Amino acid sequence: MKARDALESVIRSWHRLEVERGGPGVIEFDCAPPPPGLPPVPAAADRLQVHRRLTDLVPEVEAAGQPFVASRLRADLAFLAHRLGERPALDDYVRATQGCPATGWPAEYVAARGELARTELSRLGIGWDTGTDEALRALEEPLDAAAATRLIRAAAVEMEPRVRKAVGTDAPYELTVQSVDVDEYWAYWLDGAGSRVRLRLNPRNARFTRVGVRQFALHEVLGHGLQCAAFAHRCAAEDVPWVRLLSVHGPTQVLLEGLAQALPLFIVPEDDVLAARVRLDHYQQLVRSELHIAINSGVSVAACAAHARARVPYWTDRHIADLLADRGADPRLRSYLWAYPAGFDWFVRLAEADGSLITEVLHAAYRDPLTPEGLRELWPDGPPIGGPGPAVRLREPEVS
Repeated sequence: MKARDALESVIRSWHRLEVERGGPGVIEFDCAPPPPGLPPVPAAADRLQVHRRLTDLVPEVEAAGQPFVASRLRADLAFLAHRLGERPALDDYVRATQGCPATGWPAEYVAARGELARTELSRLGIGWDTGTDEALRALEEPLDAAAATRLIRAAAVEMEPRVRKAVGTDAPYELTVQSVDVDEYWAYWLDGAGSRVRLRLNPRNARFTRVGVRQFALHEVLGHGLQCAAFAHRCAAEDVPWVRLLSVHGPTQVLLEGLAQALPLFIVPEDDVLAARVRLDHYQQLVRSELHIAINSGVSVAACAAHARARVPYWTDRHIADLLADRGADPRLRSYLWAYPAGFDWFVRLAEADGSLITEVLHAAYRDPLTPEGLRELWPDGPPIGGPGPAVRLREPEVS
């Protein structure tokens, strides 16, 4: 695993450089943390040095014939080049980083998924208008933020046996929950190393409900947390063919975000309110994918905003502004946020498939950090990851 180890060394030095610069690092989860007492890898001198070191690894990685390592190296080079000023076309960039195309879904498919979400909401007595989200949150039972940590832990403990049975892992994990206040798009964020899992709650964006607590106990703790701990548990027992450092710009993110979002459909399908929330979230991610493509295709902000309001009447201008900026201007999010609709749609479709296939995929998903290619091998007849295309083409509003 010489090529893998060499790439991991570069990633660690790059991560330390980014942290020392005061920004987010490039490692979200370390599946093979160094032994205690071992000095840390020194920080790289600068990003250009990192780019040279990654480029120098290309011949070695190609000669080693390790597809997992090669796909991760492509992602690192593409992401760093974007950080250094390159601006590749969205589809090229997403293929290089997330490992799937950014072709999107036909307008008719997005509309059909919207109709399914509205049907689920209607069964709960909720209409489709500017008050939809508030009405659903009221049904989900709002909670005081002070109780969130305790209730997330309790929900995780309650559902953990079901999840472990479904995914086939006995890997241990140690959970720490922290509350932070940061100007980022996320409400919850999970990272960690080995069996240690840290969940951060961002009250600036998080609105806690009893149903939401169950959703994010599944998404963050028993989805990301247990899954990454399972990867680390395997790494401690055997040598693995994949890069043991997980990053949001890498090709494993479609699996991680896709399954975490859809996990309630596999674990608690009897929870009607949570199922309605998941169906609504799926539709919203498909709409975000339309905007992701549009803002990167020269469509004006005004046209994107008009489309967003037409698709989702309760989205605020602030929400629309943030999601456009994240997907159009930030190299990290321009890649990473595509993993949400790409993975979510694939796993929602899996939840609607045969039970034996579901078991095979879920077990594999907690054994290896699969790339989109790995998911396709498990389900050759499954839907195209990243969408079949063509996505809707937005029209510019008329000037009055």
